[in-house]
Amino acid sequence: MLEILRELINRNIIDRKKAAELQIEIKTSGKRLEELLLEKNLISEEELFSIKAKILNLPYLKVEPGEIEEKLLEILPKETAEHYKIIPLKKLGEKIQIGAVFPEDFQVKEVLKFLEKQKKISFDVVLISSSNFKELLKKYEEAKKELAKVVETMEKEVKKVLPEISITEEGRLTEAPPVVKAIETILKYAIEGSASDIHLEPLPKESIVRFRILGKLTKTLTFPVQIHAALVARIKILANLRIDETRIPQDGRFSFVFEGRKIDLRVSTFPTSYGEKVVLRILDPQKGLKKVEELGLKGKNLEIFQKAIQRPYGMILITGPTGSGKTTTLYAILQKLNKEDLNIVTLEDPVEYLIEGINQSQVRPEIDYTFATGLRHILRQDPDIILVGEIRDKETAELAVHAALTGHLMLSTLHTNNAPSTILRLIDLGIEPFLISSSLILVASQRLVRLLCPKCKQKIKAPEKVKELIINTLENLPEKVKKEVKVGKEIEIFEPRGCKECGFHGFVARTGIFEVLEVDDELKDLILRKPTEKEIFEVARKKGMITLREDGIMKVLAGDTTIEEVLKET
Repeated sequence: MLEILRELINRNIIDRKKAAELQIEIKTSGKRLEELLLEKNLISEEELFSIKAKILNLPYLKVEPGEIEEKLLEILPKETAEHYKIIPLKKLGEKIQIGAVFPEDFQVKEVLKFLEKQKKISFDVVLISSSNFKELLKKYEEAKKELAKVVETMEKEVKKVLPEISITEEGRLTEAPPVVKAIETILKYAIEGSASDIHLEPLPKESIVRFRILGKLTKTLTFPVQIHAALVARIKILANLRIDETRIPQDGRFSFVFEGRKIDLRVSTFPTSYGEKVVLRILDPQKGLKKVEELGLKGKNLEIFQKAIQRPYGMILITGPTGSGKTTTLYAILQKLNKEDLNIVTLEDPVEYLIEGINQSQVRPEIDYTFATGLRHILRQDPDIILVGEIRDKETAELAVHAALTGHLMLSTLHTNNAPSTILRLIDLGIEPFLISSSLILVASQRLVRLLCPKCKQKIKAPEKVKELIINTLENLPEKVKKEVKVGKEIEIFEPRGCKECGFHGFVARTGIFEVLEVDDELKDLILRKPTEKEIFEVARKKGMITLREDGIMKVLAGDTTIEEVLKET
């Protein structure tokens, strides 16, 4: 600001008295210098921004709306662009040229840094004028109308055909450009919005699309109900499913290239009263595959986990309800262990992410290729590490234990509420305690909680009831852990606020909370005596095990998540 004022004085555009008046007005009005200079007609916009470009040593461009690459607008939500007065212009090799009205602004620099880190791209910043920016911002409206145009075109297309569309006609309609464009648009918005699932659902008067984002379903789009069957048929064609079979569920998958990377989509159709519902699971390796260190394991839990997965043999079980991130944890372990000198074989239902160097196989119960039958064959494949998607019955459990006892590292999952109850579940399945004692080396129970947005989370004084809950929970922590958790007289926690960076959700991703049970010699001896869950818990606590809720509370105090998230999951 001062540099611009000095330059204007040097050029005799304003005098020192006027410069002082402008400085006072900036403080009282909250307006920027550039805005005041243009409002008072003290200088032309062209000359002002030419001076500013020289001071900032940046190129100054006048960009025509037609020059903007519309696809690049997906990088930046319109609200963010409008607030910070920045807009993507075009791709220059590996970089993206971005126009900014106030590139010197600290907040603008921070937003660009955040986007570079989040999107893994780098920006080449140029200066653009205020009026040019307003003109360019209209491109967002054009992009927003894209889907509306698609729906409108589709409605017209459907009105051309008879209300009762036969299968043959429906098949022809699914290849029509509007239908193809609609599916591509849905996929694009879902992936860009970090959705994990897409739900396409028929209702009596409309067809709706819902995205699952950060574990919650949100209604996103609405289509005319007449188009629903055509959309479903298009997805079936992509997934190589039968479009003439609408009475029974079908499963399939297909791939979609988005921004140069291959994304797999798992498709499930389900007959309902109003037509077929379709759910697509988005398997984006960039977001779905994590490192062990990124799962949410901290301190002693991470240390125990890292030590266990480096063992040459034994059984590691990841437990929790459906949707608690068990598969993500297993894939993180596989990536950590994936080396050229190891033979890793998996048996999954279904295979979610394909990892180079690992032999992955999908069970097919309809042809009697189950976890149990597959596991028998895997043992003849000279494996070092085996992953079985889930232990569901006694036969699979017995084979898994046998594999762990015969020199293999066995990874699998079970549906149990906590780590200690997993041992009792294996006994219930008919596994002898001495076999569990000899094979089991680690159990990790987990849940997923939403991560607070680091940009807008707000520190608050914990309400009295929350404070009491936190103190009572931490009071029961093992002594070694309790010493590491510092709690003052006043407990401060964080709550979501919502900002442009997190799409006003207040949350940006999900992380795990864990209960890690290491099966050491003392626990092995206890298992031989067919213990109760309480006995297992007491020994585990003596060894320093942290419960799911305690791990969650510690993440609340660290500012990672909210107390509501932890209580909901534990």
